[in-house]
Amino acid sequence: MDPARAALAAARASARRSGGWSGRIAGRSSRRAAGPAAGGYSGAHPDGLDPKPVGSLVRALIADRGWTDVAAAAGVVGRWAEVVGPEIANHARPESLRAGELVLVAESTAWATQLRLLAGRIKDRIAVEVGPGVVTSVRVHGPAAPSWKKGLRRVAGRGPRDTYG
Repeated sequence: MDPARAALAAARASARRSGGWSGRIAGRSSRRAAGPAAGGYSGAHPDGLDPKPVGSLVRALIADRGWTDVAAAAGVVGRWAEVVGPEIANHARPESLRAGELVLVAESTAWATQLRLLAGRIKDRIAVEVGPGVVTSVRVHGPAAPSWKKGLRRVAGRGPRDTYG
């Protein structure tokens, strides 16, 4: 007999001697007919022992912990292309969503202007897809200009214009 089987046989014998082993697998019993009130299995009717959908459990957890605002913000940012559509998603990205203010970064100044004009429609679309009140205002930034500043220290002056004129 190999050592693993010998150890298993010794553990079973020890459990039998101490009265802790009944020969059945833990968690399985013959309580099928006992009913849910006696701790048995559930029947054909709905009751408290039936499995719950994961989505409802997650929603309850989010509500209990007070994470509704964080989950709504994650819904906007995580589903950005689905919420606003592929054309806007290809030219703008959400930077932050804090206290109901959505900050967008556009890829060009032309798209920044266009997004400022579409801000109301974007808010309405987010309200339909994610929920009302998640976004109360939309602020749009254009692309960041390149910085001529290099290193930790700066010298006051006109900057790069000095070298071109």
